[in-house]
Amino acid sequence: MQKTLKEIAELIGGELIGDGKIKISGLDSIETARAGDLTFADENHVAAAKNSAASAVIIPKNFNGEIPKNSIKAENTKFAFAKLMEIFKPKIEIPAGISTQAFIGKNTKISPTAKIMAFAYIDDNAEIGDGVIIYPHAYIGQHAKIGAATIIYSSVTIREYCEIGARCVIHSSAVIGADGFGFTTSKGVHTKVPQIGNVIVEDDVEIGAHVGIDRAAMGSTVIGHGTKIDNLVHVGHNCKIGANCLIVAQTGISGSTIVGDNVTFGGQTGTVGHIKIGGNSVYAARSGISKNMPEGFFGSGFPIQPHNEWLRTQGAIKKLPDLIKKIQQLEETISNLNKGQD
Repeated sequence: MQKTLKEIAELIGGELIGDGKIKISGLDSIETARAGDLTFADENHVAAAKNSAASAVIIPKNFNGEIPKNSIKAENTKFAFAKLMEIFKPKIEIPAGISTQAFIGKNTKISPTAKIMAFAYIDDNAEIGDGVIIYPHAYIGQHAKIGAATIIYSSVTIREYCEIGARCVIHSSAVIGADGFGFTTSKGVHTKVPQIGNVIVEDDVEIGAHVGIDRAAMGSTVIGHGTKIDNLVHVGHNCKIGANCLIVAQTGISGSTIVGDNVTFGGQTGTVGHIKIGGNSVYAARSGISKNMPEGFFGSGFPIQPHNEWLRTQGAIKKLPDLIKKIQQLEETISNLNKGQD
């Protein structure tokens, strides 16, 4: 694909500076861009972009320094570049309709615009919306519902009665609706508690590879609209995750946890169950959340504490070896003084 710099400026609503007729055939980073490529830079990297081999660069709208010859000023350079990546990304051709090698159960409702590839398994009474793409070896359980324009990649399992919203992306080997971890123990014997609820994934959610989202014991486990979940995340049964959350790899959210909107969990964050976590909050990687948390909190560490306190604690820990030496020296000095008085 090729577009002129002027066409690209119009696509992202940016201000063109330089030669609008030059042809852009690719996108790349500052370090690896070549002639014909477009790159982007925040205000701290414009000089590096200017010296790169890229033919043009997207720079911040409010940048007042020396501007590369061929540039586009944009309000948000990263967002503008992401929009162009969607346009320039290589196209994948997927056969229209339902493959003759797919299994389609009884009483299913499948949109004529859906694309279902070979070896996908659509079980009885499932509903597949307009423009849905289902890759090989995916399983859509009985009475499950998949919303319009959602993409289900290979080896994904959507268990019975679970509901996936519109424009979702579910990556390979994710499991939506496995049984929640519910057992009762009597006389040393663990007995399974039937998990009769489901999972509801709202619109515009992205779920990474090997994610497990457990069905509710009763009612629904809910993933709010616009939430993005990285690979290898576990969400326990009956959790309610708010809208527009970011959940980074290897995070574990225990059952019946309620998470507000716009919460970010750094990698390997863990929570106990049956707590409420306020919205508009950020938890740094490897945070351990063991109690109810307020709105607008920035936390770190285990047990969880305000991030600034955690930083001071970590700084103090580094000083401990020197402090121990000083204490030992003081103890020795005091001991020698006491011996001198005897």
